[in-house]
Order: sequence, then structure tokens, then C-alpha cells
Amino acid sequence: MPLIFDAALPSAFGLTFLLFIGLGFFIRASVKDRTETATYSAVLNDVMLMEDLQKYFSERAYRVTSIDAESGQISLAGKVGASIVLAIFLGSLAAIGLFCLGLVLAIAFPRLGYAPYGLLILSPIAVWFYWRGATRVEQVTFQILSPESSLSTQDKAIDSNITRLLVSAHRDELAVMESKLPLKRDEADSSIRLFHKLRP
Repeated sequence: MPLIFDAALPSAFGLTFLLFIGLGFFIRASVKDRTETATYSAVLNDVMLMEDLQKYFSERAYRVTSIDAESGQISLAGKVGASIVLAIFLGSLAAIGLFCLGLVLAIAFPRLGYAPYGLLILSPIAVWFYWRGATRVEQVTFQILSPESSLSTQDKAIDSNITRLLVSAHRDELAVMESKLPLKRDEADSSIRLFHKLRP
């Protein structure tokens, strides 16, 4: 029995260490830039849509940083805070991962006693890393598209009451905007733009 236990211990340590590495990448991904570009259609004229957008972003504490008169592109910036719930969640995951690693080390090296469990004091680092990275200034850009600038293969004779909008922002911001404004996302057009963006 001790021989089987001794043979299984390196495997358990290896798996625990790999899971801990995966946890590290997960925590790192929590602050990754997730800016996306999407196109929308709105049953509003361009003036009404611009008014709705200005009101919406103003309420979200975004301020205009630049306006390109030639292309009509408007850039905004706003400070985004970290999520307390996500910070607690990541801190808990880090504590569990460190506890598991400490448990395996304590079993593998009994002479260390309870010292490996001291790794738990490192769990707040995950919270600090996320909080520092998630609290940042987000950039948003949008512009009204003319029917001729659309990448869609649909007929050019689009209803004059339908306005097309191109927006670049964090994907969470896009999701909130879609729920607050009368916008319909053009999935096909967004996929085409993403393909052109990724193509070398």
C-alpha cells in the first residue's frame, strides 16, 4: 500500500500543479482586453440615433475625447471599475488552488509540517492583480455608416429611416448598449469585419 501511495503522489502533485497553472492563466484572462467591433441597424434617422447615443454614453460617464470630421467617427473615454463579486470569486479560487497545492506539498514532505499551508497568504495577490487591471479607462468609438460603406451584400436601396452604426467597445459595454438602445446587431457584417481584421 505505501508503494502505491508513493507512486501516486508524483502524479497527484503534477496534476495539482498543472491545475494551479491553469488557474493562473484564468486570473490573468480576467483583465484581458476584450474590445470588439460590431455593426448595428436602428429604425431611427441619424440625428435621433446620435442624440440617443450621446445621452446613453453621458449617463455611463463617458466623455468625448475626439471627433473626426472627415469620417464622422466619435471617440469617447470612461473609467471602468472592477467588480467586487468577481474579485471575491477570483480570490476564493486562488485560495482553494493554493490550499490544494499546500496540501499536496504537506503530504509529499511531512517534515515541513504545516508550513506549506502558508501559501494561502498569497491568495490576496489574485484580488490585487484583478483590481489593478480591471480598473482602467475604456475607449469607445462609433460612427454612422452610409449605405454605400456597408459590407453587407443586401440591396443598396435601404429604407431611409434605417441607420447603420459601427461601434468599437468592450464586449460587455456592447451587451449593455444593446439592451438599452433600439439597436439590432448585424451578425453577418460583424463576422466579415472580424475576418478582415484578423487576416494578415
